Amino acid sequence: MSKNIDRRKKYTRMALKDSLIQLLNKKAFSSITVKEICAIADINRSTFYTHYTDQFDLLYQIEEEIIEEMNRYLNECSFVEEEESIQMTEKLLEYIQNRKEICQTLLLQNTGTSFEKRVMIIARQFLLNKAIHLKSNEANYFSTFIISGAIHVIKEWLDMDTQESPKQIAEMITQFTNKGLLFIK
Repeated sequence: MSKNIDRRKKYTRMALKDSLIQLLNKKAFSSITVKEICAIADINRSTFYTHYTDQFDLLYQIEEEIIEEMNRYLNECSFVEEEESIQMTEKLLEYIQNRKEICQTLLLQNTGTSFEKRVMIIARQFLLNKAIHLKSNEANYFSTFIISGAIHVIKEWLDMDTQESPKQIAEMITQFTNKGLLFIK
């Protein structure tokens, strides 16, 4: 019996998450209501409230799930050498490509900037481990510069329907990071 309940809870949460993502692709988050989410998911509002406090909580839980998965991917890699950095970035891009619809929605639609900021915090932790020799202020500015650029390259890649492979984008990001303006020459 408890397996059925767990399965039903998983289904309900999945249906609610899918409904919110579907709505986010049509309109701004600020204009989405719990009533709309429930209507698309074909779930009673009281059931919604047994799982989430409101639509903000639902969005936060979706973001949290993605962030946790990205964090796991990053923790599996060590990027002491440039080649490992490319492999780690490629693996992360493969994850993004595999979860393209949800990542595209969270990064490109009108959900605010909380997801992007949360991704930046995780990336900053990994990058600062590598740039430990810099002064604290320099390390923060450096990581912001690098991570913002990489996130915007990824957003452009998603917007262009991931035409290039994750490996190509990973190599580009690494080249941009390592060579900066010298890349143009």
